[in-house]
Formats: sequence, structure tokens, C-alpha cells
Amino acid sequence: MTDAPFRWQSMALPAFLPTLLFSIGEGAIIPMIPIVANNLGATLAIAGFILAMIMVGELIGDIPSGWLISRIGERTAMIGAAFVAIGGLVIATVAPNPLMLGVGIFVVGIATAVFALARHAFMTTYVPLPYRARALSSLGGTFRLGFFIGPFIAAAVIHVTGSTSAVFFIHIVGCLGAAVVLLLLRDPSATFGAVRGRRTGSGTRSGSGSADHHALTEGEALVAGESIGLFRTIWSNRGVLGKLGTGAALVGATRASRAVILPLWAVSIGIGDTNTALIIGIAGGIDFALFYASGQIMDRFGRLWSAMPSMVGLGGGLIALAFSHDVANSVLWFIVIAMFLSLANGIGSGILMTLGADLADKANPAPFLGAWRFTSDFGSAGAPLLVAAVTATASIAVATGIMGVLGLVGAAILLRYVPTYAPRKPR
Repeated sequence: MTDAPFRWQSMALPAFLPTLLFSIGEGAIIPMIPIVANNLGATLAIAGFILAMIMVGELIGDIPSGWLISRIGERTAMIGAAFVAIGGLVIATVAPNPLMLGVGIFVVGIATAVFALARHAFMTTYVPLPYRARALSSLGGTFRLGFFIGPFIAAAVIHVTGSTSAVFFIHIVGCLGAAVVLLLLRDPSATFGAVRGRRTGSGTRSGSGSADHHALTEGEALVAGESIGLFRTIWSNRGVLGKLGTGAALVGATRASRAVILPLWAVSIGIGDTNTALIIGIAGGIDFALFYASGQIMDRFGRLWSAMPSMVGLGGGLIALAFSHDVANSVLWFIVIAMFLSLANGIGSGILMTLGADLADKANPAPFLGAWRFTSDFGSAGAPLLVAAVTATASIAVATGIMGVLGLVGAAILLRYVPTYAPRKPR
């Protein structure tokens, strides 16, 4: 039996629509978390620490997420994650102090980890290699589209209600929308299971070829693979994770620091709530516009051609921002550099997901992808904490400069190890 041809339309609803709805909510709240924290009496450093809780939550959530997804399936895991996120958002909405706000944001981070890994594993399994980078960069682009739309909705909600905390309701609505879409759609593993079974040559028993049967056997394989646990998987893959994984962690760190530094910088130079949302929303549009170009570059020329410009641009942009805090026209410099950082980030859309997919076991990707995401999310979680600590002891400018240097170190590591572990040009 020949493989069914890959069709982009087949991925739109099950893979992209729930992700978009979830991401719109996340894009609405992230730029506003430091402002909400500041309104509750937090210092700039504590506001950065609270924003870091979403990345720390993702790191902690990575530990059980592969195990959970393997046992209950992607759709069920995503629906559950959406409702867990709603619980965290309710806590954040009614939080009377920065501590409770941090707890709510931490819970949202845990839910985000499960949601994101479920989509990543699905795309890795069912998308053929010649389309992989474009598919995964499109998934990354869906996140970026949400981060583009979300701040504009946040600005409108703040303008109408006069309350910054009202932005949490946007994410609640996005989570409910994602859950409803997933409940109404057929389980993706049932829809694509037969294609997957033919591609991997697995899942055939007693001549049965039904989609449901293939999905069942693949699910059993995932359960068996995940039983070894996250940390044992990390140990088993310590070679690649210690080398290329370090570069991935620095990619995650640089990206996360950008997401934290921009709203903190806006607070520190006195930009208002609505204007902060609008500036970050416009920057998100630049970021989103490049997602497919990134996938084309990776599929046609190799992973490095996307990774290197992205990391050099992010590192250099953060270093430039570090020197602009006290200059004349600091707001204008902030806007220009925010747009440049989005350009650099956009050209690397999907690079971590694509590298992880390249390295994962093709028949059972979830265990390695969980370890890979944990490695990169370790950087994503550590960077905001570092930013908060340096801001508390020195200044936001010093913290920004340090993260820029780490971005350039990450670029050097990728330059050294990507050709060893990933093809220059995918075969």
C-alpha cells in the first residue's frame, strides 16, 4: 500500500486552530504580567520573577507531560491542559498580592508545557521529512500569530475596562475555545493513524489496517517508550543533549529573556499599559510574518541557515538595547530594537522543534522530545530568573547585556554542533 499524499489542509484544524486560540490568550497576558505585578506592589525585579514563573512552570510541566500524553492521548491531554490553565488564570485574576499572582502564572506554565508537547509530538510523527521544517515552523508561526493578535486584544480590553488584570479573561476564553474545538473534532491519532502506521511500518496485527487499530498500536508503543522516564531518557541521550542540547538551552534562554526584558524595559522607562501592548503586538507581527520563510530556509538549505542569523541577531540586539536605557529618545530606541529582535526571532521560527524532530526516534518520538523540550525549557526557565536576579542586584540594562552575550555563545555552539547532528540539507 502506498502512502497517502501529505496535505496541508489535513493539519489545519487538529494541529493549528487549537494552538492559535491558546496562543492568543498567552500572547495577551505575557506582556501585561509585569504591569499587573507592579500594580500589586511588586518591584521591577519581583515583577520579572513573577513573569519567569510561566517558564518555570513549563520546565516543571515537561517532566510528566510525555508520560501523560503517552497514556491519555494528545487530544485529552490538550483539553485537560486548557482547563488547568483556566484554573491558574482564575487565581491570577483574583490575586490580592504578587505571591498569589505568581502561583497562578506558575500553574498556567505547567499547562502550557503539556499543550505544547502534545502538538510537537503529533507533528513529528505524522508529517513527512521533506515537509517537516515547514510544518513545524508553521506550528511555531501559529504561536507567533497568537502572540501578534493577543497584545492588540489586550490593549482593547484594557482601554475598555480600565483594568490590566482583565487581560486574563482573554486567555480564559482562548482556553475554552481550544477545548471546544478539540472536543468537536475527531481525535487526530484516529484521523492520521493509518498513514503513520504505513510510514513507520508499525502497528500491523493479523492483517488489520484500520486507522483506529493503527492508532491503538502506536499508542501502546508510546506508553512502552515513555515508561523509562524523562531523566533516564536524558541520561541515555546525554551526548547530544550535552552538546547540541546546550545550544538549544541557550536558544530558549535568549528567546525567554527577550519576552521578559521587553515588558520590564517598558515599565522601567515609563511606557503605559496600552502602549506597551501595542508595541509588543506590532513586534509580534514582524515575528509572525517570517515563520514560513524560516521553514523554507531550513528545508532548502539546512538548519544552520536559520539558526545562526536568528541567534546572532538576538544576541546583538539585546546588547544594543542594554546601552539605550538612559539615552535621549529611549522610547524610540526601545521600539526600533524591539522590532529588530522580532525580526531575528522570526527568522528562527521552528528551529528548536525541527532539530528535536530530526533527532527523535521516528516511530516513538515522545520520550526524546520530552527530554529535548526539558533541555531547552531549562534555559527558558533559568533566563528570566537570571534577569530578575541581576536586575535586583545591578540593573535591567546589565541583565540585558548579559543575556545578549549568552545569545552569541549559543550561536557559537549551534555553529559547532548542528552540522554533526542535523543535515545541512535534509534528505
